[in-house]
Amino acid sequence: MNTGPYANRFDLALAGRYEAREADWRMSAVVYQVLVDRFAPSADLAAKQHLYPAPKTLRAWSDLPTKGRYLDSHKLWSHEIDFWGGDLASTAARLDHVQALGADVLYLNPICLAYTNHKYDALDYLQISPEYGTREDVKALASDVHARGMKLVLDGVFNHMGRNAPIFQSAEADPASPYRNWFVFGPQFAGGARAWWRAENLPELNLENPAVREHLFNGHDSVVRSYLRDGVDGWRLDVAFDIGFVYLEELTRAAHAEKPGSLVVGEIANYPKEWFPSVDAVMHFALRHLILRLVNGEMDTPTFARMLERMVTECGIENMLRSWIYLDNHDTPRLATSVPDERARRLAQVLQFTLPGSPNLYYGSELDMPGGDDPEMRAPMRWDLVSDHNAALAWTKKLIAMRRHHRALRVGDFRPISSHRLLAFERHTDLVAETVLVIANPGDEAVTETLMVANSKLMDSSLMVDLLGQQPSVPIRLWATLMQVTVPARSAYVLQPEVAPPGGYTNYKRVQ
Repeated sequence: MNTGPYANRFDLALAGRYEAREADWRMSAVVYQVLVDRFAPSADLAAKQHLYPAPKTLRAWSDLPTKGRYLDSHKLWSHEIDFWGGDLASTAARLDHVQALGADVLYLNPICLAYTNHKYDALDYLQISPEYGTREDVKALASDVHARGMKLVLDGVFNHMGRNAPIFQSAEADPASPYRNWFVFGPQFAGGARAWWRAENLPELNLENPAVREHLFNGHDSVVRSYLRDGVDGWRLDVAFDIGFVYLEELTRAAHAEKPGSLVVGEIANYPKEWFPSVDAVMHFALRHLILRLVNGEMDTPTFARMLERMVTECGIENMLRSWIYLDNHDTPRLATSVPDERARRLAQVLQFTLPGSPNLYYGSELDMPGGDDPEMRAPMRWDLVSDHNAALAWTKKLIAMRRHHRALRVGDFRPISSHRLLAFERHTDLVAETVLVIANPGDEAVTETLMVANSKLMDSSLMVDLLGQQPSVPIRLWATLMQVTVPARSAYVLQPEVAPPGGYTNYKRVQ
């Protein structure tokens, strides 16, 4: 809080803003995403063989997932029941890696009892799939995560269940079943029941039934509330757009009532503006597409800048700070595949870690693991690539460390900088020393431009220092609010003013 002797009236009006953001763990957290089956091999696979009965297949860790065949008898694809044997205990055994990266949150894809490897076809939400462990293992993992100063977020799949769920089988077989109205049946649906995207293995829940919502999130012993009591800190909601505004808000209220400050983040591909406060945060589908199109040369920089500014303005900076910026995950090709040019890929990551939001890292992408469409992007973690010699890992750690050490990148406000060919923006707090300027060039050739930086505290002749450690061929200085900068192709500068230069003299002596 800038209340020093030279704080001005505008500083005083911001009193407490950035401190409140820093106190909210949900804002600007670095999120590390794990598919439990694929993250780390179990220490005792031999004892688990019985958990993968035919037609399920337990693969060697060195195998890569490949497209299978459709099993009409099971209404799913054979690659959905290929397993690699990871579990909650093996995930816990590798937390050192997650912590060493600098992650704040461990996010697990679904772990509830389900038939497939991806677990988006729940049989019973209140049980853990035995391949992964038990509810006690969840509690132990949460305790370990918390001891490391991190949080634990689970994936909630509350729009649909699996066709093998006992309650669905009861409802399907008997019109008088107490669960009949938990689903929507009718001859107009393939397979006889409404299913998510017409996938017969995924019958949708009838959320209009109060009993369903009581079971999922409203009741004291509901799924959402009971796992929060087990030590879980939040929920990422699968296909949250299908749950809708009203029921999402009801779920979020229930989560906050059970654990104040818990996180509800929705997988919402829509424009995010009006989804707040139905959820605390969204997964930034739009921002991902914008970043990838920009760095792949499929969108011009001014268009990107206009769309970005509109999104931040309309959605609100604090909603943006809670929302997850992801470049790849279990549903998309991996970053190394979708952005094959290394310079463009590194630029995309710079934007991921400097734009307002919570960077979401998909396990293995910090190693430049490749992977195409489903199921290729779900390959087992390449632990053999984790070394001090892995350039991609070193780069990711550098970006995370930069973000952790510079407050404006974590909780600062966003201000665009007008430009023609460069993407330029400012992250700032009420302290001039914390100001960060991001100047990116997604083009194929170096660009020189003169930019106006609309920050009243930045002094004439200020030298700008690049936080990524790059040395511009010509020192970058601010002259009367203007800054001429040459940015090499497919690269970026992350600049901070030198407010305390060597020699002891500074013209920032009466500006904070």
